[in-house]
Amino acid sequence: MTRKLPPLNPLKAFEATARCGSVSAAAKELQVTHGAISHQLRILEENLGVLLFTRKGNRIELTTQGAYLLPSVSQAFIDIASATAQLQRPATSGLLKVGCVPALLSLWLIPRMHLFTEQYPDVTLSLSATHILEEDMDVALLYGGSDWGDNWSRLWSHLSLFPVVSPTLINAMPLRSIKDIGKYNVLHSDNGQEWGIWLDEAVIDAGVFKRNYYMNDARMALEAALNSQGMALGDTMTVKDLVRDGKLVIPFDVLVPSKNSFHIVCRTERRSTALVKSFIDWIFDQR
Repeated sequence: MTRKLPPLNPLKAFEATARCGSVSAAAKELQVTHGAISHQLRILEENLGVLLFTRKGNRIELTTQGAYLLPSVSQAFIDIASATAQLQRPATSGLLKVGCVPALLSLWLIPRMHLFTEQYPDVTLSLSATHILEEDMDVALLYGGSDWGDNWSRLWSHLSLFPVVSPTLINAMPLRSIKDIGKYNVLHSDNGQEWGIWLDEAVIDAGVFKRNYYMNDARMALEAALNSQGMALGDTMTVKDLVRDGKLVIPFDVLVPSKNSFHIVCRTERRSTALVKSFIDWIFDQR
């Protein structure tokens, strides 16, 4: 049996008008003229043989028949949009091996991994803390310059560096001016290069600090800062959740661009696979 359906464009105009509350708003959303929406509504009412709206000055209201029709039409458009999105999304399932620099992995990626698996429920994530793209990895989020050898890479985020300290420590040793920074132990995540860049910008001598602790990774330096062991350098991606939640504070408004950035890196032959492409698209959406 042939299904008799109203014309699609008038239904679209009806749904938008009812949802937006006016012909003008619907016209703006659908990027057509006010007259075009009014014409489509007349076509639909003539096709159905009922009035769908009543006009009260500049306002319109659904009639009983319009209110009856709207939920089914709205749900139909939602279903069409959902089905279209599923068709356009590549099929993704299986194991995805992701590497990430330790600090970003622990403090940024892991708290968000449920968002990825909610979007891609058939993907199993295997996460590794690393500073390089290891042989068995599908994709990695790494910190460095622009030279990633023969691998495919794309800049993910530029960074600014700034000191961070725990609320407990700053309450115990208040900072009345930037010169009071000398009260603190400094927590390095490298040989002192990045702190040196920040100190130059702040016009402070490196010898001002009470004591230096050197660590080979930013995650350790930030962990020490969280435990009130001193002042570490944070960046605009890694510590933003800690700052938002009040676990670390930024005592000064001196932000210095880092010489390095976060990059997405993968082997060129894996770039076009559905799993890798889905992860790369998702992680750019999360910035």
